[in-house]
Amino acid sequence: MTSFTIGQKQIDVFPCFKPDRPIIYLNTYGQEGKQVFQHLQDTGCQDFSLVAISRLEWNHDMAPWDIPPISEKDSPCTGGANAYLRLLLDKIMPKAEKTVPGKPSWRGIAGYSLAGLFAVYAIYQTAVFSRIASISGSLWFPGIKDYLFSHTPEEKPECMYFSLGDRECRTRNKLLKCVQENTKEIKSFYEKQGIYTIFQLNPGNHFKDSTLRTAAGIQWMVSRKS
Repeated sequence: MTSFTIGQKQIDVFPCFKPDRPIIYLNTYGQEGKQVFQHLQDTGCQDFSLVAISRLEWNHDMAPWDIPPISEKDSPCTGGANAYLRLLLDKIMPKAEKTVPGKPSWRGIAGYSLAGLFAVYAIYQTAVFSRIASISGSLWFPGIKDYLFSHTPEEKPECMYFSLGDRECRTRNKLLKCVQENTKEIKSFYEKQGIYTIFQLNPGNHFKDSTLRTAAGIQWMVSRKS
């Protein structure tokens, strides 16, 4: 593993063993990248490189635009996704890819919760990611469905993975309770455009088995044939 910092962000690179393998960028709430990568190694996932970014300003870096707090205990989201994506593309990715053997055969992006939202939003701003995993993605986010349906990705991705816990929509919060409906509609939207998509419903709420769910999404991306 190679680690470095850019600004306040920590980047941990888990390199592939052989050159010219895929590379996955994973934005993390904590520092769960090592656990995710270890689980994938233990379960025999195909060779790939993982770049895990942590110490994010979560409600800023992962949010495409401003929204007020979704509950009394929450903070507002302040739309910093475009600025963070520029940092990722211009500074983090070039440095990270110098530490892995060869050149990536393709790039994917994955994330949990707001980072799952960011993963989908990112393909509308850049063409560098060809595979996407939105794991328990915050696709309840106000305005996101209309944005995705009315704009065009920079380049059509090869495949997209969506997942949720089966209890995530069982909430009194009016915003959060639409997450399963929105995710299914968004998945169908991409499917109709000829993009190979999958929707996985897992047992539990938003916080259950987040590491395992993240690993499952990445494994699906890596195992898909080009």
